[in-house]
Amino acid sequence: MSQSKREQLSATVKKYASAWAVGVVEQKIIDRVNIHNAGLLAMKGAVKKVLKQVSSQTAKPLALIDGKFQVPGINVPQEAIVDGDNKVLSIAAASILAKVHRDNLMLNAHKKYPVYNFAKHKGYGTLYHKEMIAKYGISPIHRISFCTNC
Repeated sequence: MSQSKREQLSATVKKYASAWAVGVVEQKIIDRVNIHNAGLLAMKGAVKKVLKQVSSQTAKPLALIDGKFQVPGINVPQEAIVDGDNKVLSIAAASILAKVHRDNLMLNAHKKYPVYNFAKHKGYGTLYHKEMIAKYGISPIHRISFCTNC
């Protein structure tokens, strides 16, 4: 899906969803707990934010999780669905919100650290990104664990 289509869909989801949130985990925490556990922490944060937006009297929450692992530490029923972003519309919508949010974080990082050209690769492990790390070293926002093979 193109960036412009994701942005359009993200705006539509935000307009019509009764509640939505994005969870973010900083790179230092990712390095400490690993990328998998950091993803679960981000989902936990998003679920907690959504729960604050909905009334417990009008909604019985069910957290639908993309993947095979449930999110520890949330006090709501949940169902982990492998390949959920291709099977469940609400998970697909959440994936779009998360991707657009992350892309925007990377565009802001590009303004602060233009030599890495985050606007081009959005922080993914492309050859170009690794070449920029080799040339300039790591920035304060790079994960050390990401850079072990750079």
